[in-house]
Amino acid sequence: MAMDIALLRTFLAVSDTGSFVAASARLFVTQSAVSLRVQRLEDQLGQVLFTRSKAGVALTPAGRAFERYAISLVKLWEEARQQVAVPEGFHQSLTIGAQYSLWPRLGFRWMDALQQARPDLALRAELGMPDRLTRFLIEGVIQVALTYLPQARPGLTVVPVMEDELILASSFPSDDMAAVRDAYVFMDWGPEFTQAHATDLPDLPIAGVTLSLGALGIDYIVNRRAAAYLPARAAKPLLDAGRLHLVPGAPVFPYPVWSVFRDDLPDDLATTARQTLAEVAQRAEDAQEEVMDELERLTGHAVETLGED
Repeated sequence: MAMDIALLRTFLAVSDTGSFVAASARLFVTQSAVSLRVQRLEDQLGQVLFTRSKAGVALTPAGRAFERYAISLVKLWEEARQQVAVPEGFHQSLTIGAQYSLWPRLGFRWMDALQQARPDLALRAELGMPDRLTRFLIEGVIQVALTYLPQARPGLTVVPVMEDELILASSFPSDDMAAVRDAYVFMDWGPEFTQAHATDLPDLPIAGVTLSLGALGIDYIVNRRAAAYLPARAAKPLLDAGRLHLVPGAPVFPYPVWSVFRDDLPDDLATTARQTLAEVAQRAEDAQEEVMDELERLTGHAVETLGED
């Protein structure tokens, strides 16, 4: 059964990416292993599932017909695996996925709130980028996700959570943005941030170091003479401790956070999950507001928004 699930996951990875090479990278196996698994599945079904060309692969009519069954089978397997794995003394389980930047002071605190509200609920955490989280949601590996880039799919509901405020912070005190120019590290928060940054901050160029690490980049910044755009929510403890410092006059960048729920999550569990997440998000926003108030005080006027006309 385990091997059959591996074949199904491989089929879905190829279908999703349109490439044996991309599927092998996603699954952390060789391209030849992907080809062999697809061939085995085609042999078992007695149907060709993909057409191959120099441009990539595409589903055949049989492949399109099989895809919905493959998704259902993987989902059913995940549900059974999770239900069987519920530890003794617990009645339900919930698996939460999130991007790395959304675990500190949000995802972990959500887990705390869920444990307090539902002591009989077993929790599991997963990490991933938006594409991986969406695939996990579709396959039933996770039941809810926190992400900056939600992807709408049938059977999934996207709900706004809060807006992260990305603030410019440095590991040393400064009077303005000019003072951190030579220590600036570009944190890649996606195409919208990059475009707004290029338009509004021409005097703060993308220099020699770029990090695509999200909130993990805080560890890099705080341990070096460096400055970068970081989530106020995650940076606040270090700001309070004097290990990070706000840069007066620097604009902020609002970055919406979303939750994505599977529609088949039991109603009682979905209600508890939504309520506890809203409470945790409100506390995160309150803490973030303290950072914004302090930035406004240091700046001496209302803080501008990066990318706002």
